[in-house]
Amino acid sequence: MKEEIQRPFPGEQCFFCGSANEHGLHLRFFHDADLGETSTEYVPEARFLGQGDILHGAIQMGLLDEIMGWASYVHTREMAVTTRLEARFLRPLHVDGTPVGARCRVTGREGRDILMRAELVDAGGTVCTTAEGTYRVIPAERFAALVQRTGA
Repeated sequence: MKEEIQRPFPGEQCFFCGSANEHGLHLRFFHDADLGETSTEYVPEARFLGQGDILHGAIQMGLLDEIMGWASYVHTREMAVTTRLEARFLRPLHVDGTPVGARCRVTGREGRDILMRAELVDAGGTVCTTAEGTYRVIPAERFAALVQRTGA
């Protein structure tokens, strides 16, 4: 069953998930325990297009990074930071006013590292971009110190 994930992060200015960021995407995230999958949907705005009607690669990378961050949190209930993110752009992700989907599954754990695979799909369900990532779980006090230092 798919359930919305409550936002565990301090502050509301995150470009992807922050509700107080007037220029942000205001994404909501969900987890389906039966599938072991974390997901979100987003209708891309014209300002995020690269060439023609193709979603800019930097926005795609950000969506992949964000979905992996949320998946690592669901898996561990601890904060984690990105240490590796590798994407493969398989085909252009065309934008036509319909939602783009991001989904992620945890594939393993090695000590403090969470290993994941994620993908972006177009409105028809075609996988356009895939990624593999490693996220390092850090103690809550270390995460708080990082966030406080950056003013987030």
